[in-house]
Amino acid sequence: MLTELLHLLNGLLGQLLVPLLLIAGVWFTFKLKAIQFFHFAHMFKVMKNSRVTDGHGISSFQALCTSLAARVGTGNLMGVAVAISIGGPGAIFWMWLIALLGMATAFAESTLAQLYKEQNQQGNYRGGPAYYMLKGLKSPAMALVFSICLFIGYGIVFSTPQAYTIAEAFNYSYGIEPIITGVVLTTLAGIIVMGGMKKIASFSEMVVPFMGVAYFLVALWVILTNLEQIPGVLKDIVFSALGLQEAGAGMLGMAMMQGIRRGLYSNEAGLGSVPHAAAAASPNPPHPVSQGYVQMSGVFFDTIVLCTCTAMIILLSGIELGQTFGIQLTQQALENQVGFWGSDFIALAIFFFGFTSIVANYAYAENALPFLKMNNKWGRIAFLLIFLSMIFYGSIATLGEVLGLADLAVALMTIINVSAIVLMTKTLVTLAKDYNEHIDRGEIPHFVASPEQEQQMNLTPGIWQRDNPLHNTQASTDRN
Repeated sequence: MLTELLHLLNGLLGQLLVPLLLIAGVWFTFKLKAIQFFHFAHMFKVMKNSRVTDGHGISSFQALCTSLAARVGTGNLMGVAVAISIGGPGAIFWMWLIALLGMATAFAESTLAQLYKEQNQQGNYRGGPAYYMLKGLKSPAMALVFSICLFIGYGIVFSTPQAYTIAEAFNYSYGIEPIITGVVLTTLAGIIVMGGMKKIASFSEMVVPFMGVAYFLVALWVILTNLEQIPGVLKDIVFSALGLQEAGAGMLGMAMMQGIRRGLYSNEAGLGSVPHAAAAASPNPPHPVSQGYVQMSGVFFDTIVLCTCTAMIILLSGIELGQTFGIQLTQQALENQVGFWGSDFIALAIFFFGFTSIVANYAYAENALPFLKMNNKWGRIAFLLIFLSMIFYGSIATLGEVLGLADLAVALMTIINVSAIVLMTKTLVTLAKDYNEHIDRGEIPHFVASPEQEQQMNLTPGIWQRDNPLHNTQASTDRN
């Protein structure tokens, strides 16, 4: 009954979610003058000095790695496999489309999160959608509802598919019982997350680049050894997506739905999760928009690069689709390409991808605690126990339950968050214009809010007034 209810709710929300995401992506692409295309090179230029911080927040690079830790998870390996199994090769086309449009949406939500951030009792930055809903829209109700969804999604649900996939991969490769994997995952996660945001960011900064590059190189080897098949695979992706193949019309809707859902679940653009990492950063250059550029690149790396790697491994393997599902499809596909070690490599990759997602989920969900009146000793203990118990549950759950709950949480959070950032388009466009005017004048972009602006925009007092040491650091670095 639970599975049937989840299917019903996901079906209803899915009918709203798909057009909402597409419209939002087109809207921000238009209002920001196709920023993800015309400023594509600048997006990487901002990364040059992204490891510098003012001491109050994590660096922009750490914020990117933390967001990638959450993004680059089991969705890149299991989610892509599920999408292709159900929706066919055409699902990949719709993943690409939602990522390209989603880059503008990711820019919007991360920029706003930076603008409306505040400092906690330890002097560290924090923020996210609930903060720009409360401050920018002056809507405590919207902030509370989003925080409830955030707590349910990232504090309870989203770690379960990661744990499930890790357990399944290790069971397939090594015969390890899921309950054993669950105990190990829960213990390791507890050790990391109790160190707080800075420890999570440091862990992500160390692991994410390594695992991403390793997976990319293996996929690149598969592609290079099958170059003659690439034109045919690309043709299948496009023709299947547009319903131009035999029996393609009936698969068109399924390919679109699966591609968009898995693309969203993977890159999280518009979901409202990544802004929590973005708000915790000290942006360099010291302007809210610079963090928007950094997080926009995360969507590109996650979906256009890594999800495509998984798609190519599967579609070049020769495995008949529909016979194997989930992470086992990715494991068998790589085995067909590189031999016996392919399954072991995927098992290790899914461990690192999934585990970093789990610890990043905790960092995101923490931001809901102040709005739920749980930002105290006992509230945090209760949250930690709930979070860790759901990791263990995910290791022994069924795929249908796990994905159904995850999809429902994604839909609810996305609808609330996208509505909020669309309502704040005017503020966003003003910030982007201010940043680009600095660039056009050959200046280092910086944002300093006057007392009048603080009051008018309802910003946290002092956050954008103090002299920022990043001004001098950036200028010195550029001269050198």
